[in-house]
Parts: sequence; C-alpha cells; structure tokens
Amino acid sequence: MKNIARGTAAAVLLGAAALAAEADPTAVAPPEGSALLLELVADGVQIYTCDAKEGGFVWSFKAPEANLFDRQGRQIGTHFAGPTWKIDDGSAIVGEVVARADAAEPGAIPWLLLRAKSQEGSGTLSGAAYIRRVETKGGLAPKTGCDASHLSAQARMRYSATYQFLSAGKK
Repeated sequence: MKNIARGTAAAVLLGAAALAAEADPTAVAPPEGSALLLELVADGVQIYTCDAKEGGFVWSFKAPEANLFDRQGRQIGTHFAGPTWKIDDGSAIVGEVVARADAAEPGAIPWLLLRAKSQEGSGTLSGAAYIRRVETKGGLAPKTGCDASHLSAQARMRYSATYQFLSAGKK
C-alpha cells in the first residue's frame, strides 16, 4: 500500500511539473490576421543591477544585450535597451510589453508579446506592429548575490530567444 501511495504521489508531482513546464503560446498570440515578417534568434545576456528596495536588496532588470541571427546563422542585428531591435537594413523598432506567459523551459525568462511603440528607417522592421519573444532559454535574475556589499553590482545572465516580428492584424 505504501508503494502505491508513493507511486501516486510521484505521478501527481511529475504531472504538476509537466504542466508547469508547458508555456501557453496563446497568451502571447498577436491579433488575428497578423503576418510574420521576420524571425530572428537572439543570443546574449539579460543585465540586472543589485538595488536596495523595501528594506532589502533585489536584482532589477536593466536591459538586454544580444546579437540577432537570421535562419542561416548570419548576424544581422542587435537587441538592446528600450527594448530595441535594430537590423542591418537600417530599420529599428522599440516595443512595449502587452502580454506575458511563463516560459516552456524552467529557469527561462518569460515569453512576451510587445506592441511597436516607435520605428525608425524604412527596412523590414518598419512594417512590424508586434514583436513576439518565444523559445526562451536562461536569462533570469540570479537568486543570490545581491546584498549591501554588492549594491549597484551588475549580473549578466546568458539567454537566447526567438523574436518574431509581425504586421498588424486586419480589421
């Protein structure tokens, strides 16, 4: 009987872990009718700063810093504070978060849907109304190391993600 109870408990725990590990892509879905313009893979870091807050210390997100690669593996742009994406055709886009979902991979930054806040140039990104961050790996703030002796210290946490740039949906 003990073995059955242990087996049942293990199955419940494993099932809960599997559910927690499943991202909900619909939570970051762009509006109906949106079309994919470009998909790039980011490889870089998420930068955090150790700040004093509410009687304690916490790692606060500062900015991303990543190179952007096309499907052939060529670097064609960068991703940095704003958040901003800039590619070699001269176009750039700044986004603002409108939706988020837990990442599929434990220990990874969340998936996001961002709306274009501003654009620059007349290249590929000039037609993008939304940016979707999916397939994230890594990038979360450290769990330790932020205290009075490390105030203002930076942590650069490796991450990768797929960024999809999408046109506006038809009304």
